[in-house]
Amino acid sequence: MLFHNYYWYFKEVIPKRICNDLINYALSKQTNIATIASVSEDEIKKDKNKLLNLQKTRNSNIVWLRDQWIYNEILPFVRSANVSANWNFDWDYSEDCQFTIYKENQFYDWHPDASPTPYNNNKIPQLNNKIRKLSVTVSLSPAEEYEGGELEFYYPTDNPELKPFTKKCEEIKEQGSVVVFPSYIVHRVKPVTKGTRYSLVVWNVGNPYR
Repeated sequence: MLFHNYYWYFKEVIPKRICNDLINYALSKQTNIATIASVSEDEIKKDKNKLLNLQKTRNSNIVWLRDQWIYNEILPFVRSANVSANWNFDWDYSEDCQFTIYKENQFYDWHPDASPTPYNNNKIPQLNNKIRKLSVTVSLSPAEEYEGGELEFYYPTDNPELKPFTKKCEEIKEQGSVVVFPSYIVHRVKPVTKGTRYSLVVWNVGNPYR
């Protein structure tokens, strides 16, 4: 599925005070090793080889948050982007917020956020039979506090004469900037080369496409 708008961004819309408060709040909580769908946290604890294999694809730490004040800051931009980018997806629930910590050499290789199948038998009933439709990333760190860690999107093409290409989302480098994109879009976070990059990710779900 090809769109004219692969992502929609808002520059420096979350106040710096809110970004800093969110960082301090998240860092006061227990961090976890970030996983992927095929590897659970319990499996990692039992098998160190699985951790090593996981870190070839994803190497970062996360904190799960579900505070209403965070959603109040972010979701208006999801709704606005959904209309402005002409996606007009139906969605009705937001998953837990994922506060992500990328330290030096940490990264997340190419992946989509959406699964090919809906949630099933999830502990959260609002997720069952739903799919991820809209992803949002908030840049929480001041731009001068880290290097690398760029968010990149993979652009396929329906023209056999043109090669797919990648594009850096440079528009959200500044603290408090927001990017929204369809959850099936393939993207990555390149390795951080200096400092620490803090970001917040929220996935917004709805019924499968018709």
